[in-house]
Amino acid sequence: MDDDALALLVRRAQEGDADALEGVVRAVQDDVFGLALRRLGHADDAHDAAQEVLIRIVTKLSTFRGESLFRTWAYLVAAYGILNFRLELRIPERSFGEASAQLDAALDQFEQEPAPREPEQDVFVNEVKLACTHGMLLCLDRSHRLAYVLGEILELASEEAASILEVSAAAFRKRLSRAREEMEAFLQRQCGLAVPANRCRCAKLVPTAVASGVVDPSRLALGPLVATRADRLRLDVEQLRTAAEVFRSLPSYASPTDFAARVRGWIDSGSQGLGDS
Repeated sequence: MDDDALALLVRRAQEGDADALEGVVRAVQDDVFGLALRRLGHADDAHDAAQEVLIRIVTKLSTFRGESLFRTWAYLVAAYGILNFRLELRIPERSFGEASAQLDAALDQFEQEPAPREPEQDVFVNEVKLACTHGMLLCLDRSHRLAYVLGEILELASEEAASILEVSAAAFRKRLSRAREEMEAFLQRQCGLAVPANRCRCAKLVPTAVASGVVDPSRLALGPLVATRADRLRLDVEQLRTAAEVFRSLPSYASPTDFAARVRGWIDSGSQGLGDS
């Protein structure tokens, strides 16, 4: 849906049109889920966070004044909602040096005792790739991490991303530039996808990742979508050379729940059912 059509739908929803409100939620629910998945690193957590954000968007819709694009406003609500979602889930930030040391230790262990290749290893390799990119984001502080997600992964324009972060466009570009530099330096130093001479390969990290719980075979981060997208993810990522390309190559997923239909049920019943599981 283009921005003009969405703006019209938003105005109708603000006037009490239930069909329009359902349409507004459907227009942004995949974007919100995608942002949550990038920030939290697991589909189940992203689902719950997206639900909370969409409830907030619905309940605060009357406060939207049209001073920005609606998607920009929705991203603003989502960015801060996800940032504060279940603080106990937040993985501590770490430095790129600490990340390198952990990867090197895992590679040393693999090279000393190479693990036999299991039939499901390709699935686990993709889980490692997702965990690794999420771990790279955690090496950035919160402000630079969000700038990188908005500017480099979601490819929002500087003015739009700056509006979401409530900073000047110049300040946003400065944050994004620094985040890019740090990410690229790490990738060039560590990743075998970016620099074939580097020894780090996702397949080598699988045994340690499974043993340490980073990859949980009983709770795969990509859930049931892994089997349908694993091959494409492998082929795409192995052609990549920059951090941005690695992140952008990861598939975009539709929200696993049609929150828009849930909103309509909530409205029709006159209850607070949207927050129910």
